[in-house]
This record gives sequence, C-alpha cells and structure tokens, in this order.
Amino acid sequence: MQEQPQKEPQRKSPFIVSYLIVLLAIMLMNAFLFPAIASNRIKDVDYGTFLRMLDEKTLTTVQIEDEQIYFKDKEEKTYVTNSIPQDLEIVNRLRDANVEFGRVYKQQSLLATILQNWILPFLPLFLIGTLIGRKMNAMAKNGGPNAMMFGGKNQVKQYVVDAECSVKFSDVAGQEEAKEALAEIVDFLHDPKKYEEIGARLPKGALLVGPPGTGKTLMAKAVAGEAGVPFFSIAGSEFVEMFVGMGASKVRDLFKQAGEKAPCIVFIDEIDTIGKKRDTGHGGNDEREQTLNQLLTEMDGFDATKGVVILAATNRPESLDPALLRPGRFDRRVPVELPDLKGRESILKLYIERVKAEPGIDLNVIARMTSGASGAELSNMVNEAALHAIRMGRKLVAQEDLQEAVDTVLAGAQKKNAIMSDHEKKIVSYHEVGHALVAALQSHSAPVQKITIVPRTSGALGFTMQVEQNDHVLMTKEEILDKIAVFTGGRAAEEVKFGSITTGASNDIEQATKLARGMVARYGMSDEFDMVALETVQNAYLGGDASLACSAQTAAEIDAKVVAIVKAQHEKALRLLNENKEKLDEISEYLYVKETITGEEFMQILNK
Repeated sequence: MQEQPQKEPQRKSPFIVSYLIVLLAIMLMNAFLFPAIASNRIKDVDYGTFLRMLDEKTLTTVQIEDEQIYFKDKEEKTYVTNSIPQDLEIVNRLRDANVEFGRVYKQQSLLATILQNWILPFLPLFLIGTLIGRKMNAMAKNGGPNAMMFGGKNQVKQYVVDAECSVKFSDVAGQEEAKEALAEIVDFLHDPKKYEEIGARLPKGALLVGPPGTGKTLMAKAVAGEAGVPFFSIAGSEFVEMFVGMGASKVRDLFKQAGEKAPCIVFIDEIDTIGKKRDTGHGGNDEREQTLNQLLTEMDGFDATKGVVILAATNRPESLDPALLRPGRFDRRVPVELPDLKGRESILKLYIERVKAEPGIDLNVIARMTSGASGAELSNMVNEAALHAIRMGRKLVAQEDLQEAVDTVLAGAQKKNAIMSDHEKKIVSYHEVGHALVAALQSHSAPVQKITIVPRTSGALGFTMQVEQNDHVLMTKEEILDKIAVFTGGRAAEEVKFGSITTGASNDIEQATKLARGMVARYGMSDEFDMVALETVQNAYLGGDASLACSAQTAAEIDAKVVAIVKAQHEKALRLLNENKEKLDEISEYLYVKETITGEEFMQILNK
C-alpha cells in the first residue's frame, strides 16, 4: 500500500481574532512607545549645564532655535536645553570658544513621522505574522500541535491499494483462524449484493485481540488488500488531546472521511487508549470519555451498507467499555494468538524466502526451539540469522545461523570478552549440567537440545535449552512437578559438587516459585484448597500479572504449600544427582572444555 495525501477544504481559523488584537497592540507600541525610546537618545539638560560645558570647551556643534538649543559634545552626544532670550552674549561666547553652528537635530515632517513610526516598524512584523499564521494553518491541517486552534483535525493516514505492493492474506502466515474469520468481510466488500439479497448485513466492526507482535495491524492491511478498498489507519492515542472536545472532533472528521471514501476500512490501533471502561465516579478524564462517547455515536450512526468496516486492535480487551463491545458496534472478536508449531514453521518459511539461504534448512527444528515466539520475533530471528551469516563471511544463511539467532533473541548475544575465573566457569558448567541431567532422568521432561556456558548479554552465564517434540496446550501435575525439579537441578548440582551455593540460581528460583504458586492458587492442584481459585490473572496478553484474592490467613497457607512443593522437588533433584554423580562429573568436565554441546552429545555420554 502507498500513502496518498488527502485534499482538505480550507478552514477559517478562530485564531485570527486574537492575532488581530496582538497586531493592534504592536501598532500602538509603534505610535507611542518606540518614538519615546527614540527621543531618549537626546538628553534634556538645564541651561546651567549648557553654560558649564561651554566654559569647559567640550561643545563642538550648536543649533539655536527660538525656544530650544541643541548641541553636541566631543563624544558626539546630543543634548537639548531651553533657550534664554535675554542672554544676548551667548552667540559671541560660542564663537570665542570655536564652537561650530550647524544642524544637530532635524524636526521630522508629519509624513516622515508616520512612515517611521507606523509603516516601517509594522511592515516586517506583518510579514512575519503572516508567515507564522500560514505555518500554523498547515500544521493544523496535518494534525500538528496547533490543531487545537483549528477544530481538532485528525492525523489519520490513508493508504490506497496497489495491486503490486498491497498486503494480502498470503503475506500473513500462522493465523489461519483469523483469516477465516475476516474472509467474510472481504467477500462482502467484493460482492455486497449477495448478502443483501438474503437480508444479511455487514458486521460494523471487528476487534482483533492478541499479544504484541502477532500481526494484528498486518492482518487489517491484508483485509484491505484482499478487498481492494482504501485503508485508513490511526492510533488510539492520537484521539486523546489535552483540551476537551478535540478528540471527539477528530472522531467526527475520521468517519466523515471514511463515508466519502466508502467502501473502505478504518483501522484503529490500540483502541484501549480511548475505549477503557468509563469511570463511574467524578474523577474521570472528561476528554477521553467524550471521545469514547463520540466513537459510540458514530458507530451507531453510519450506514453499514455503504461498506465502511471498522477494525480495531488491542492487547487489553478486558479493559474495554462494554458499550463498545456490544453487537452493532464491534460485532466480532477475532483472536490473533501466538502461533502454534505449524504456524511458526509457516512464518519461518515465509520470511526465509526473503533472504538467501542454503537448501535443506530444517525449519521444523527452529520452530520447535521457539515455542511461545510471536511472528515479529520470528521475523527478527531470520534477520539476525542473515546478519550472523554476514559476520561469519558467508553469502547464504545456514542452519547454524538460525540456531544462533534463536539464542541471540531469547538469551542475548554472546559476550566474547567476558572474563570468568576457572572456578566460576566450572561452577556454571556443573550448574547447567545439573539442569540437563535432572531433565534427562525424569519421564515427563522435554529432551535437552543444547547446553552452553558462554555468557550472554542478557546476564545469563549459560543456559540449557529443552525442546518439546510438539506444542503443549495442557500440562499435567506430574509435568509441572518435574519442571520445578529441573529448575532446582542447577542449585542442587552446586551443592552436590562444591557443598556451597551461589547467586546463579536466582532466575531458576523465580520460575520454580511461579509454577508452584500457580499449582496451588490457580490450577487447583492442591489437596488443601481443591478447585478454588485463589489468584486472578490480569492483562493475560501482557505478561499475565497475578494477584491473590483471599484472606491473609489463606495467603500464609498458600506460601507454606508453595515452599513445601519447591522443597520436595529440590530434594528430588539432589537425590537424582547424588545417584548419578559420576555422570555429573563426566559431562560437566566435557562441557567445561567445549563450552557448548548439543543434546546428542549429552545423551551419548549419559548412555555410554
């Protein structure tokens, strides 16, 4: 799609009245203040001062008028004093002092006074003011910071569909369910009569819901590209203004433009900015609520048969106002979730075609290594792989480039200049092998893909990568317990080998505690609390912040149960490592030397 500038009608600025008042004030200053300043350049003195300067022979030029005497001293300063008609000897005294008689001050004519005090000072100010006014008008039309003076022009971007450059459904991978949900909208825009004959109406709006980076904006552009209609795009934050009424004005202007370009698609990104639930108290944001009310009114008022479709995206659907989500406004809710294994593989295939890659790359391995990654992250991984290939001096992207890109995106780039002592390096080696060995000795753990003790820019001194064969939608209680045991395996290995503990297990402790708390408070996997929800999750698409919903006594019982679960799995990890201490030493020494080993190497030593 290509951006196309829109021609807007000229608007008369309400700012012109204030502008004229300012100009009038400047004119009055030119008439009275500036002449007074100019007159201050001639110093008014008494006649005695004039005679004293004459006796001191500091005068150079004198101009005698009927009522005043103008004179200059040797420093070229100009003075004026009142003339004394009775002093008849003054002319002779001036001649004796060798003072010249000449013109010191010339009285201006009325025309010259008008020209100097009114025309000349006012002309450049008028020109500058005109240029500023035009600039402010232009900024207002483009939605700049002075738009508040011109009625709240919105900052909507319009794209026209280009057959060669437009985004199509084929450019969006891994979201097949979302495509199917939006296909009817595309078909309606292509052939509205088919739906009108049976009495069906086009959904007024569709809400795209999902985590960041899953392609909600790209999906909206693909709908416009498939339908071949204009596409308007604006962010929800651009409606919010400091002055009450400006956001509502922008909403009206947006729907007016959309009505003129129908059939078309209007896309509002991050609609939760203006669509949050209205405050029932008296401390709400009046501007945001007025903007929301205007949006609700406009969605009720426009005719859906014209082919205007409102698409909106958000990753906080629980915060939206119920009036915005009711049928007749946003009729459909389209989930745009994180891609599954098949979806990740298709996304990687789509992006790998845009770079030069070696034949035979196994994208399924990369897809299994990137569980939970969004489309944007997968795109970034392919780009990082291309950059890594260039750094390695290759002209084609290889499998190892993609695997290194996964490590870079998930754990950060390698810190090649990081310096660790031999003892610390050995501790990290045993720590990582402890994770891998506990995972391999359990029946419900994912296979180990890679173990490394190369420090990363994220702060990790090493990591152990486990890769599931398939995506897991559900986790059993046994799988969660085994996962907690794996998290405690690093600390357990330090205890078994060195008899002391370090700070290296901080992240492992957080992850193990989070899983154990989820078992007790959310998943109903505790005998004491049975199937009671003691914790609520908010912002599921933005990390899932959890908060307890129970009494202080129950919270203390939850803490005790969480401690018991983690402690039991820690003891299990200690037992497994003590039973296989020889393998722990052998694999750790091997990793200490090689720094990075694959899952196959690990299993060969373990099964030897």
